[in-house]
Amino acid sequence: MASASSKELKITIRHVQQAAKRIAPYIHQTPVMTCSTLDNKAGRALHFKCELFQKIGAFKIRGAMNAVMQLLESLPSEQKPVLVTHSSGNHAQALALSAKTMGLQAYIAMPRNAPPVKKAAVRDYGATIVECGVSAEDRELTANKILEKTANSYLIPPFDHPDIIAGQGTIALEFLNQVPSLDAVVVPVSGGGMLSGICIAVKALKPHIKIYAAEPLNADDCAKSFVARKRIPLQDTPNTIADGLRTSVGYLTWPIICEYVTDVITVTEDEITSAMRLVWERMKLLIEPSAAVGVAAVLSENFKTISAQELSNVGVILCGGNVDLDNLPWTTS
Repeated sequence: MASASSKELKITIRHVQQAAKRIAPYIHQTPVMTCSTLDNKAGRALHFKCELFQKIGAFKIRGAMNAVMQLLESLPSEQKPVLVTHSSGNHAQALALSAKTMGLQAYIAMPRNAPPVKKAAVRDYGATIVECGVSAEDRELTANKILEKTANSYLIPPFDHPDIIAGQGTIALEFLNQVPSLDAVVVPVSGGGMLSGICIAVKALKPHIKIYAAEPLNADDCAKSFVARKRIPLQDTPNTIADGLRTSVGYLTWPIICEYVTDVITVTEDEITSAMRLVWERMKLLIEPSAAVGVAAVLSENFKTISAQELSNVGVILCGGNVDLDNLPWTTS
């Protein structure tokens, strides 16, 4: 058993740029889309980075593929590591596809309440699911048990790892090339791998751009940590439809977020549902609830208090589109 998470380094723009070159053959460059209806509602120009069109339907493939490729580069060529992780869905799919692409075996600890559509995709990619409890502690404990029992196994964690952070930061490299005039970027946050990676890339290349985290009010550990200026993890498994945002900000990601994020905007469950439905209806983009959190944030009264002259061009990360079509939030009580 070995753990890739023990790797320590200071993550810089160079690591993000190297990750972009490394993973380029294995990912999509996702499009940026706009919508006049949402612009009017927000009172400013919005630019949506559509990671729902990424492989596995979410941004997570960027970090997972980068971490797997870095792991393989560090091992003898004849060694075939077994990959292990814990995830509620999108990172699970990302690691499963990365393993399949590289001809490796993968075991995924997934909570029993993970969306069936995400579990089905993980199995389709050839990974083995080990079901566990719903808390972060349950996931990590189950993953550790797999590592203990499995020879030549390596943990590829969902967010709190330098190679994961660098891989997710490649979103920002694309976005800044596609929309050079951005004044701000709004990023959904859970563990913080995507947010911290985007912070590193954006602040290195265009430090004037402001970065806002978007978070469900029912899972507001980042917001509370931001106010206290210290990491305050969630005490219980949060009750939010944004199933990809139920994890606390990580130990590695938190200092980066604390240094570079301008503010954390929280949104209610009703705001998330309304934003998700609005994007489906007006933009025809099938985003998942976690992606709708960023949309809800830029449409919130809190964000509208920021002058449109100050932030006239705002980027929003639509982080994924893995939706359980049998359990839509506006059709369930």
